[in-house]
Amino acid sequence: MYGGGHNESLIGRVLKDRRSEYVLASKCALFKKDGKPTIDGRPETIRAQCEASLERLQTDVIDLYYLHRLDPNVPIEESVGALSELVRQGKVQEIGLSEVSSDTLRRACQEHQIAAVQSEYSLWTRLPELKMLAACEELGVTFVPFSPLARQFLTGKAQNLTHLTAGDIRTGNAARVLNLTRLRRTVGFYGRWLT
Repeated sequence: MYGGGHNESLIGRVLKDRRSEYVLASKCALFKKDGKPTIDGRPETIRAQCEASLERLQTDVIDLYYLHRLDPNVPIEESVGALSELVRQGKVQEIGLSEVSSDTLRRACQEHQIAAVQSEYSLWTRLPELKMLAACEELGVTFVPFSPLARQFLTGKAQNLTHLTAGDIRTGNAARVLNLTRLRRTVGFYGRWLT
């Protein structure tokens, strides 16, 4: 998804001689096709993407391999089943999921132990508190938050939506919840405002 594999190639060149010093994570099932984000969680796609990632990363194994998004057309059990087979083959050490519900996590864990779940979590995106954090604790799954600084809005750099370009992923999220005055009061309550 990010750079069409270019980022993996860069990481592969840098880490190939120092592979044992790093925990390497990557993702599958979300990519761009004809310039548009595409989700494909079919087992054959997951296997092919893993092989391509291994080659670009110049390694024999990925430590943590995430299903980047749940494919609504493929049962989670099938996608995780394919990831589980990659674990059995020694190509992947651990399986992660990104942006799934707690119910989907529970179904996935029936197929194979899930090591990590990644979801957006910050002062303005608190959804994981409803069910996901408890499910992770119960199932022994590590919770990995992304965008903890609310996609730059808690840093003071993003003051409003006017500086964002068309297609910037932050416009949809920010438009729904952006109230900087209230946000600054909340941050001020929990710690000093970052500038």
